[in-house]
Amino acid sequence: MAGSKIDLIFFRHGLADWPHWKGSDDDRPLNEEGKKETHRVAAFLAEVGLAPQKILTSPLPRASQTADIAAEYIKAPIEIAKCLAKGFSVRKLKDLVEAADSDSIMLVGHEPDFSWVIEKLTGGDIKLRKSGVARVSLDRKKMRGRLHWLLTPELCRSKAN
Repeated sequence: MAGSKIDLIFFRHGLADWPHWKGSDDDRPLNEEGKKETHRVAAFLAEVGLAPQKILTSPLPRASQTADIAAEYIKAPIEIAKCLAKGFSVRKLKDLVEAADSDSIMLVGHEPDFSWVIEKLTGGDIKLRKSGVARVSLDRKKMRGRLHWLLTPELCRSKAN
């Protein structure tokens, strides 16, 4: 049974092919730099002991590839959550949280949705960078949260060097 609080890890997808991508925006995959940066961030998260019980990801390729990389390091199962694609909102998060049977979830998705949702939950005016991660503890009933930290990929890069 899940408790009244839930730990949410918002992980924005890594750098994707652009502007030379010829297909649909929805089909853009991670580029090589995006993959490298996502590996660095995921390795750092594992090193500091981050252990969400599951990973919910947008079905778009750049997000699902980011989730696959994160799962390699943190060893959590992945589920597709269509609501994490374009248009993610506090209302959609509330539905996810109400259905969640765990107390710690990683959400992999997109901007500007993640920053807007985090601001509505915490009051924190942030900008989540590509391969950036924010940790929010959320009161499930009040749908109010506390921003614990915001991690940029540059911090992980300097840690790795």
